Amino acid sequence: MTDAYAQNRTLVLLRHAKAEPNGDQPDVDRPLTARGRADAAAAGAWLAHHRFLPDVVICSSARRTRETWHGVTMGMTGAPPEGGSAGPAPDVHYTDDAYEAHPADLLTLVRRVNPAVRTVLLIAHNPGVTQLSALLDSEQTDRDPQRTSEAVVHRTTAEWAGLGRRDTVIAAEHTARG
Repeated sequence: MTDAYAQNRTLVLLRHAKAEPNGDQPDVDRPLTARGRADAAAAGAWLAHHRFLPDVVICSSARRTRETWHGVTMGMTGAPPEGGSAGPAPDVHYTDDAYEAHPADLLTLVRRVNPAVRTVLLIAHNPGVTQLSALLDSEQTDRDPQRTSEAVVHRTTAEWAGLGRRDTVIAAEHTARG
């Protein structure tokens, strides 16, 4: 059967920005550092500049990923040349299932996306986000761990529901530093 939405799809895998070290609070509640907030905004500006604007955002419910998404949105709506218009607001899904998730769990979240969606931004944690990137990439399977605020842009013609091993190519990579 032919995919009615056979245009390229884009999946951006973004590791959360730099967070405060473990302290008295639970890991899930760790906030971003000042550098992390600046890096998140820089990541958003880079995404906007390269027109990798998400239609759907899947974001771990951890505080540092939610704060990363907030910073990304600020960067996407910045003034040129740093950013630009972020276009229509994406559909954002905060989920506990992306916190400390294995790559198969993250892939399951992506597979649930509406087939009409062109661009998905997944904001999650290592090692899951790096391992998912390696699983999806048709060229390589041995990736260095994604650094904080690093975006890896995957392109595919596969349907979201059927996305699997080696179904994408990496179109761009960027580590934002604000």
